[in-house]
Amino acid sequence: MRTRLNSYDVFTMVPAAQVVELADSILGRDGCHNFFAGPTDPGFSARINWFNVHYGATHVVGTSGGTVRSILESVELMKQGRINPAVMITHVGGLNAVVDTTLNLPVIPGGKKLIYTQIDFPLTAIADLAEKGKTDPLCRRLGEIVAKNNMLWCPEAEHVLLEAMTRN
Repeated sequence: MRTRLNSYDVFTMVPAAQVVELADSILGRDGCHNFFAGPTDPGFSARINWFNVHYGATHVVGTSGGTVRSILESVELMKQGRINPAVMITHVGGLNAVVDTTLNLPVIPGGKKLIYTQIDFPLTAIADLAEKGKTDPLCRRLGEIVAKNNMLWCPEAEHVLLEAMTRN
């Protein structure tokens, strides 16, 4: 048995037995294996180390909670304008913001943090765009756009951000 000294959480994004078993093998003491993959095969299974569940305090959680049918229903409701997932987004940032955002997630208020992996942009609360706009023209423009959109992130703001950040 390998000694597990540190707490490492692992996210599995692919419903493949080999990936699940690899994730379990690198999971640290008191680590959480977050199975986010959502398998479509009701018979899907993989081996996990139950010794480590008991003595290493490791645990497994599934968080997608959705089925293909529920996802399709959600998309349809979005098309109809009956639900708007933008209400969950409270911050936007670029790839450069991922590490600090992840490490500080418990102390960053709000909901979802939308990360654009193709740009460098500091993690910024949507509610702070107008204030940051006093010294940053891009934030000023983004603040104006979200103000017109009930303080919600929107396709227009996304377009302006990506256009500005990819011109350089």
